[in-house]
Amino acid sequence: MAGINHMPPQPDPIFRPWLFFRNAHLQTVLASSRIRAPGSSPMERAARNIILETRDGVRLLAEHSPVTLPPARGMVILLHGWEGSSRSVYVRSTGRHLYDHGFDVCRLNLRDHGNTHHLNPGLFFATLIEEVHDAIRQLAERIRGGRTYLVGFSLGGNFALRAALGRGGPPLENLEHVVCISPALDPSQATDRIDQHIFIRRYFLKKWRRSLRRKESLYPDRYRFSKVLELRSIRGMTEYLVAANSPYTDAQDYFSRYTLTGDVLRDLKVPTTILAAEDDPIIPVEDFYGLTLNRRTRLSVQQFGGHNGFVQGWPLRSWYDGMLLSIFNE
Repeated sequence: MAGINHMPPQPDPIFRPWLFFRNAHLQTVLASSRIRAPGSSPMERAARNIILETRDGVRLLAEHSPVTLPPARGMVILLHGWEGSSRSVYVRSTGRHLYDHGFDVCRLNLRDHGNTHHLNPGLFFATLIEEVHDAIRQLAERIRGGRTYLVGFSLGGNFALRAALGRGGPPLENLEHVVCISPALDPSQATDRIDQHIFIRRYFLKKWRRSLRRKESLYPDRYRFSKVLELRSIRGMTEYLVAANSPYTDAQDYFSRYTLTGDVLRDLKVPTTILAAEDDPIIPVEDFYGLTLNRRTRLSVQQFGGHNGFVQGWPLRSWYDGMLLSIFNE
């Protein structure tokens, strides 16, 4: 019988950032700040692009950085958040840390992310778990017999949880552990929270509009986004695009297809760690307190951390980098 988490267990150790770094919005900004991952690194110099073609003919781009000597301790697949990419700062920073500690690192791009708009004529929707699941499967098969780990950030954490649930296909072989950082559990609430914060809303509006303009320029006979680009909220743009370009009735119908609240995660069969922050400006902490989880799943809710942040202080490393190494070395 699955265990029920009425309250989050106290993690050990506890994230204690420097006093100046305790502001939730600062943490959220630092997550994507370029000062955290300046220049190139051994991981990035070793990276090779891989185009993964799924069973349905969808093509996704991954950047694979294999270690040379000694043999890798396993492969970590990293999934970025919405409107991020394999080159987002939080992905590169964590990837560098894992690579330096002997892990192969594979940074997977979701459809229409990371300048991959040309690879598929169809638009990205967060419901497209089948293609992501198949891409993860193909990457895991590259190290048949080896250990594979999956780390997802924000929306990438939502994809990682659905992959672990088997939503997109059969169980993933060699998958040892799934870690989700600030995962989006209720996309409808997360959308409204983004719209409530003017700077966060502007940040995502700018990135989403740029993405849609790129898609329209590549497929001018298929898309006309002039009307949606005039809208000034994430909720409004979602409603418009869902109605015009998807099989879903409306945004709420669309969001419900990948909501992971309540007891949805009770049947996770892969060991999973979920890291969240009480002060996350995008993901309501109540979503995590209300989860029903089994014994294979650990929930760590920290007082500070913002969204995807958890930056302790100088030199601006994320606290969860060390947590990942501890988990993967178990």
